[in-house]
Amino acid sequence: MGVDIKIPTFEATPLDDIARIAATARSSFQSQKTKDVEWRLVQLRKLYWGLTDYTEKFQAALKKDLNKPPHDAILSEIHHLIQDLNLTLKKLKDWAKDDKDIDYPWTFSAMKPRIKKEPLGAVLVIGAYNVPLMLSLAPFIGAMAAGCTAVLKPSENAPATAMVMKEMVEKYLDPSSFFVVNGAIPESTALLNEKWAKIFYTGNNTVARIVSKKAAETLTPVTLELGGRNPSFVSKSADVALAARRLLWGKTMNAGQICLSQNYVLVEREVLDDFIKYLKATYQEFYPNGPKSSEDYGRIINERQFDRIKKMLDTTKGEIVLGGETDRADLYISPTVVLVDSLDDPMMTEESFGPIWSIVPYDNLEDAINVANKVDPTPLSLMTFGSKSENEKILNNVTSGGASINDAWMHGAIATLPFGGVGESGTGSYHGRASFDCFTHRRTVVEVPGWMDKLLRVRYVPFSPTEFKRHLWMTGSKPGFDREGRVLSGPSYWLWLVFGLGGPSAKGALLRWMVLLASAYAAFFQWRKYQC
Repeated sequence: MGVDIKIPTFEATPLDDIARIAATARSSFQSQKTKDVEWRLVQLRKLYWGLTDYTEKFQAALKKDLNKPPHDAILSEIHHLIQDLNLTLKKLKDWAKDDKDIDYPWTFSAMKPRIKKEPLGAVLVIGAYNVPLMLSLAPFIGAMAAGCTAVLKPSENAPATAMVMKEMVEKYLDPSSFFVVNGAIPESTALLNEKWAKIFYTGNNTVARIVSKKAAETLTPVTLELGGRNPSFVSKSADVALAARRLLWGKTMNAGQICLSQNYVLVEREVLDDFIKYLKATYQEFYPNGPKSSEDYGRIINERQFDRIKKMLDTTKGEIVLGGETDRADLYISPTVVLVDSLDDPMMTEESFGPIWSIVPYDNLEDAINVANKVDPTPLSLMTFGSKSENEKILNNVTSGGASINDAWMHGAIATLPFGGVGESGTGSYHGRASFDCFTHRRTVVEVPGWMDKLLRVRYVPFSPTEFKRHLWMTGSKPGFDREGRVLSGPSYWLWLVFGLGGPSAKGALLRWMVLLASAYAAFFQWRKYQC
């Protein structure tokens, strides 16, 4: 990485420009140009080259904002986006095709039902500070792929990365369709005062409620990517040394400022001492000269977040069994593990969102599951290390946005898998195909031939009892279950289902066969007509 890379000084977008930017984004969408899949692909390819060309500049910006190691900047941000882009470029034409493989009664086959994929419109993406590049541009890629125009509002808490994103977007992407607005609360408020087809917000629950309330005023849909007090489980059946290694990695990457990382670990009491021993050994392996002197360990984003995390350590009644060192001038907090004996401890009641976490011993798995459901019933992430039966029991009894078995939040590290929360940890998902779907409207379309009007007589007045009865015969079916809810089976059931076309009676089946043959004849006649 070059040493002479210059990062633009952070500047807020003039408030007077924001209404114009939003209007331009809406106007550009209304021009219909973004609906052209080839146009979208060109823009996505340009973004690929933008990320490639700006790699060193983003590394420098992330180093400045978070002391993020260049290796980590590639692994967790830039390469993650490149993987997402590569899949999108490869699959977009298929994703954008009309969906004809859908379920509907066969009697409507002549109407050729299909689902047309349409972009929502001009959308707003609000990013977060902890992974400021990926968490901003990953949903932005989805909006571009879906055919939306988009305005990106990066976090002002990562100012260097925000300015480099703005520079790259303005240099590589269509200037009338894609924008970056920088600033803090006034600029965010001005953006929320505009009408959007969708708002995508990543951040905390407090701001999420503000965004949701404002969006509700104009019935604007929102996707919320939030956090939670994520649990991890370690039983005596686990490879305890591996669990310690992987969980320590998960809480030290980006100095623990990862929404997916564990807030606490429930450890079976029998292996508690071994787990702590392996944590200390891994800590020494990762940082032989201490984390503070390591080039591979980041820093807390700012003093406000530093003070919040340190307060949790200052007020805990638990025992610090690893780490505990802090330096406000350097925004440094060492990886810290606290053994607690109360769910009311500050280490348990607050989301750490930093390199600190607690250990809660348990004696049986049912008790551990109850603790997890009491602490946070809808966390963003869940991690479990145990036997197959234990892992399945935990998955079946503890809800979460996503889960990793035998690892720390790996489910969120795969760039093309759907990622999202549940309950208070968020709503909606993105990454890969899910990002495209997030900004796409599935529009149902049918094409009703004129010759079907006699078959549709049932809907016209004056209503005819005969036509109504015939319609029920044609569209009804026998249930495949009895009055006790038991599934019916046997040769006679399946023979009638196939040869009776699912009709409720012999007359109904006959009429269905007549309609099917008439439809086939009409289709054949149309085919012969075009052949001639």
